[in-house]
Amino acid sequence: MNIILFGPPGAGKGTQSKYLVNKLKAFQISTGDLLREEIKKNSDIGKIIINDMTDGKFISDDIVNKLIEKLVFDPQKKNKLIFDGYPRSLSQAKNLEFLLKNSNQSIDLILFLNVDKETILKRLEKRKILENRSDDNSETIVRRYEKYMETTKPVLNYYSKNPNFQEIDGGLEIEEITRKIDTFINV
Repeated sequence: MNIILFGPPGAGKGTQSKYLVNKLKAFQISTGDLLREEIKKNSDIGKIIINDMTDGKFISDDIVNKLIEKLVFDPQKKNKLIFDGYPRSLSQAKNLEFLLKNSNQSIDLILFLNVDKETILKRLEKRKILENRSDDNSETIVRRYEKYMETTKPVLNYYSKNPNFQEIDGGLEIEEITRKIDTFINV
């Protein structure tokens, strides 16, 4: 089962992705984790990423798509992918569709965690303290949220027409969101 889980930064995608990975014996594909790994390596790509993140920008589709492609074509991960925060743009959505088609896969479920800006601010301020994340400060959070909503609107429109699309109130408690997700999974 391949699942897309998307929503603004701090919506709970990572938490729910980890749950789905355990439940479905799947692999989490987190663009955030992939990008932070490049930063840790201090690679040329990592340096570009850190500059963009600090400025509250999203990373270019080209960089993200290249990182995703390797994972989609990994035979051990076939039909066991949980996309956490990808795609974020219409070009990424079309790229994912192309990659999946060329690897004889498809998306079984699309989950959108819809959360308002105030809830996101509270969550990310808490996460900043708990996880010591440098990319979680109020100014950056607001820029990332607003940019996310602007960039993702076409993705939301694109996927909302899909019969496998489900919108969930991401402002609910973690356990409530998990229960709602379970109702969409036939395992």
